[in-house]
Amino acid sequence: MAEPLPVLSPDQARAEAMVGDLLRSAGVDLANTKLTPLQEGRSSVMGVTGKAGSGKTMLLSTLYRALSDAGVKVISGDYEARRRRDHRTLAILSPTNKAASVLRSRGVPATTIHRILYTPVYAPEYERIAEWLSGQGDRPEVEIEGMTEQALDRAYAFYQQMNSVPGALAAAGLRGSDFISGWKRRDEPLDIGMVDESSMLDKRQFEDLQEIFPTLLLFGDPAQLAPVQQSGSMVFDDLPPERVVHLSRVHRQEAGNPILDLAHALADPDLTFEAFEKMVEDAAAKDDRVVMAGRVEAAKMARSPVLVWRNATRIRLIHAFRAAYGAPADALLPGEPLICDGIELPLKHRKKRIDLEARGLIKGAQVIYLGEGKKPGFSRLHVVGAPDPRVNVASIVKIEMPDEEEPFIPFAARMGAAFLHGAAVTIHKAQGSQWPEVQVFAPDLWAAARVGRVEAGQPLWKRLAYVAITRAETRLFWVMRNRLARPPDALSIDDLNATPAPLTLEPDDQD
Repeated sequence: MAEPLPVLSPDQARAEAMVGDLLRSAGVDLANTKLTPLQEGRSSVMGVTGKAGSGKTMLLSTLYRALSDAGVKVISGDYEARRRRDHRTLAILSPTNKAASVLRSRGVPATTIHRILYTPVYAPEYERIAEWLSGQGDRPEVEIEGMTEQALDRAYAFYQQMNSVPGALAAAGLRGSDFISGWKRRDEPLDIGMVDESSMLDKRQFEDLQEIFPTLLLFGDPAQLAPVQQSGSMVFDDLPPERVVHLSRVHRQEAGNPILDLAHALADPDLTFEAFEKMVEDAAAKDDRVVMAGRVEAAKMARSPVLVWRNATRIRLIHAFRAAYGAPADALLPGEPLICDGIELPLKHRKKRIDLEARGLIKGAQVIYLGEGKKPGFSRLHVVGAPDPRVNVASIVKIEMPDEEEPFIPFAARMGAAFLHGAAVTIHKAQGSQWPEVQVFAPDLWAAARVGRVEAGQPLWKRLAYVAITRAETRLFWVMRNRLARPPDALSIDDLNATPAPLTLEPDDQD
C-alpha cells in the first residue's frame, strides 16, 4: 500500500506552489508529471526558510517524492550512470555527513555536498554490474575472478533493499579498492539540487553549487549562526525577496514539544538571559524532556558532545572527560570521540585526499576511535552518519592543552587525516547535527550574554542558545555548573558493533 501523502499547512502549500512554478519553468511539470529535456544556459535559485519545527524537512521530503514519481532520477553520490540527455536528475545535499544521515533516516536519499562534487571512478568490469543494479543495463555475464552468480544475486537483493551500489558490491564480497579505481572532481553540470541546512553554506560553496546546478533550492533556518567569515549573513539573504518563501507555522509544536517552545521563546526581543533560564527551569518542572542538570555527564559525552561557546571551556571539558575514563596521555581508548580537522597530505597525494574525503572524512566529520589500524600510525574509525562508516586511515590526533598554544599529539602518522578530540564542541561546529540527547553548557551562554555582542541584529547569546537547543531531538540537559559526573561504566564500542558496515574502504599506503 502506498504511503499517504502528508497534509501540508497553508504556508507549506504556498511554498510548494512557488517551487512548482520554478520547476515548471525549468521543464519539470509536477502537476502533470511531464518532463522536458534540460535546457542549457538556464539558472534559477530559490530559498525556503523557517525556524526549527516549521516543516522544512517535510516539504523537502514531499518535493523529493513528487520529483521521483514524475520520473526525475536521483543521484546518490556513490555511483552515477552515464548521463542521458532525455533524463532529468535530482541531488539532495547536506553540508555534513550527520545532517545527510538525518534526512536518510526519514527516507530521503541525501548525500554530502562534497560527495557530489567528487565522483567515484569504477573499473570497467564493475561498472557493468553497477549499471545493471541501477537499472541501466542487462545482467552481465560473470567474467570476474571470484564473482559467482550467487554473489550477483546477493548484490541484487541488497540493492533492492538499500539502493546502494557500493553496499551491494560489498554484499557480493568485494572491497571498495576492488571496484573503485579513483575519484574525480565533477566536470559536468547536473540538473536540480536541493540543499538542506543551507544556513551553513559559505559564499564559495554557494558559487560552486550554482556552477553545477542550473536549478537550486536552498532550505535553511535564518535563526541559526551564519558561517564565521560572513559577518552574520547567509547565502539566501542576498536572494531577491520574490525568490524566498518563509515557513512561519511551527508544526511540531502541536505535539507540545517543550524544547521547541524554549527555542522559539528566544525571538522575544525583551527576553533576558536570566528570564530565559527561569523558563528552562519551569519547563523542566513540567516535562522530563527538559532537565536542569547540576553537572555534565561524562557518559553522554562519548556519543553526543557537550555544546559550548568558548574554546577554553571545550578544552577543559575534554580533559575532564579523558581523566574520568582514565585515558592514558599517550594513547586513545576505543570509544573516544574525535572530530576530523582536515586532511594533511601534500599536493602530489591529491587523489588520496579526494579518496578519504569521499569516504566521509571531511572537515568537521564526527568519528569514533575503534582501535589501532593495521599499520603504525593508522587508526580504525567509525565515521558517524556515513553510509559506510568503517575506515582504516593514517591519523594525526591532536589534543589541545589548557593554557598552551601547541596541542599534545599522543600519536601521529607522517601524513593523513587530522583529528581533534570530540567530547565537547563549539555550538558553531554543532550546526547541521542532531543527537537524541544534548547537554548545553549554560555558564558559557551566560558569559556570551555578559559580553553583549550582537550578530545580524540579534544578541549573540540568543543565536547560540537557539542553535544549541535545537540540536536536541528528544531531551535537553541545561547544565548549570562547571562540574563533571564520573561515568558508571568503562568506555566501550559495543553500540557501534551493532551498526551494519556493508563496506570497509581502506586507503592506500600514505607514504
